[in-house]
Amino acid sequence: MSDLTRRSFVAIGATAAATRALSVAPAAQWLPHEDLVWTDVKDWPLEGRAFAKRAAPYDRLPARARGIVRDIVWDLSRHSAGMLVRFATSSPELRIRYRLTSDRLAMVHMPATGVSGVDLYGHDGQKWRWIDVTRPTKRDVQKRFYTGRQMSEPSQFQLYLPLYNGIEKLEVGTVKGAELSPLAARGSAKKPIVCYGTSIMQGACASRPGMAWTSIVGRALDREVINLGFSGNGRMELEVGQFLAELEASAFVIDCVPNMTPKQVAQSAQPLVQQLRAAHKKTPILLVEDRTFTNAWFHADRADDHRQRRQALRDAFAALKRDQVDGIHYLPGDDLLGADGEAATDGSHPSDLGMLRQAEVVADALRPLLT
Repeated sequence: MSDLTRRSFVAIGATAAATRALSVAPAAQWLPHEDLVWTDVKDWPLEGRAFAKRAAPYDRLPARARGIVRDIVWDLSRHSAGMLVRFATSSPELRIRYRLTSDRLAMVHMPATGVSGVDLYGHDGQKWRWIDVTRPTKRDVQKRFYTGRQMSEPSQFQLYLPLYNGIEKLEVGTVKGAELSPLAARGSAKKPIVCYGTSIMQGACASRPGMAWTSIVGRALDREVINLGFSGNGRMELEVGQFLAELEASAFVIDCVPNMTPKQVAQSAQPLVQQLRAAHKKTPILLVEDRTFTNAWFHADRADDHRQRRQALRDAFAALKRDQVDGIHYLPGDDLLGADGEAATDGSHPSDLGMLRQAEVVADALRPLLT
């Protein structure tokens, strides 16, 4: 078992000291609403929200992208995938309430906790650890994440937003008189990693938002990650690329091959890389092959499809190298989900195990590229 996977599974079984640090009194009672102060976080410095002048507070692309990108890409950009709210509070009780933009709370292969849930992590003094997730049954959601917790100083939290739904309004509820303040986005100190890709990047099929591979990479590398995954529609389009090119990134990760034919890869990979390189002369660009379907060993047509698409990406990479395009890097897809065939929900989309594995491979590829 690799280090990141081992650390991730160890995080599930908390040490006694960390458990005490984040524990709550089990017999504590809910505070009445009049004892709580509700704070709207839409103007806080959210991670994963890269653009100003949005049509709505939790959109992933700016309002001007509408009519430039395809309609389906615009619609998907209104999902809050990859966004997280970071804050510190001394409140003995914490509640979250929010309203979703869609009543499509779950999918056949992905639960409501991942599609529409918000996912809370706390910092135990050494690392981020999972606390709880909402379980939406309707568009209006409220959850008490803890109560009865006594703190001598504010504790730090981060709240991952829904992967396949949007948010109209999000509020944090704390006890009157308790401290509550936003934490600066990590992108304010270190440039974010900017990712462009498919449904897998958007988060299918993580059980909760904190288990999307981009979320795991953000924790592993202590970096803000901009998630521009568009389900079924990550196609290396220049119309999307122009918005990527506006961002100051520590690295660009392009993982679009699963949504493309070999011909589309051959036609689009080089222009997208050249577009990014024209705007950013030295920023590393990581091209990622498609993951291997976990049942490709049985379905020869799928194995052949992988072979053709990967060859098209390798050919594009080689052509860019011949043209002396510097700072481009290549990540093969064979090991993204492991070799045992156990890491996907439907053969294609990773389970939490697959997300952990892909995050580890991508983090290992990025680590030497980040400065």
